[in-house]
Amino acid sequence: MRFMRFVMFDASKTHEVAAASDKVWKNPPAGIKILASYICLGLVFPGTQSTMMVAIQIIEAESTEAMAATTYPISLAGAMTWDVPLMELPVGASAEEEVGKRNI
Repeated sequence: MRFMRFVMFDASKTHEVAAASDKVWKNPPAGIKILASYICLGLVFPGTQSTMMVAIQIIEAESTEAMAATTYPISLAGAMTWDVPLMELPVGASAEEEVGKRNI
């Protein structure tokens, strides 16, 4: 299953979070991989403090154990993480998908 992972941390913790992230993703556990990774250069959410950094990753995970194995060390370094499940829809087929669900 695919997830959008948000990682938020104070800029003063950048070194610690980056080191933990590098260690985790250098040899990730079986069943998880990063498909894309971004660092936001502006305020992502209303009310976000200007000293906060936000990373957004698209990950594919086969189990909660694999997700925890990559989240826990980064959290210990001072980051807040949360994962949002993603539902993949074919481009241009959203309305068809919705109509199909109503007929079930």
